[in-house]
Amino acid sequence: MIVYVDSSFLVAAYVRDAQSAEVLRRLSAKPRIWEYRDFASQTWETCIVLARRHGPMLGIRTLDSLHVACALELKAQKFWTFDDRQARLAEAVGLDTTA
Repeated sequence: MIVYVDSSFLVAAYVRDAQSAEVLRRLSAKPRIWEYRDFASQTWETCIVLARRHGPMLGIRTLDSLHVACALELKAQKFWTFDDRQARLAEAVGLDTTA
């Protein structure tokens, strides 16, 4: 299982907050999480398409569409976030946001 995690997930992994216990629970399964990668050139185009297609309806921001575009381009099987907007966008394009 390949998991894309967004910045809200990473912050909760390093800084104790309300989501930290959930982060530890999910990481205990030892999923394969994407590490540093260069952006594929198509990522920016995908980001723009997502923003145009889903932005007005879901109220997403640029960073939301960029995270989801990265997950799509990296062929992630899961998308973990604590951001409601990113989760809605990820689900709208068929990414699995469950633990």
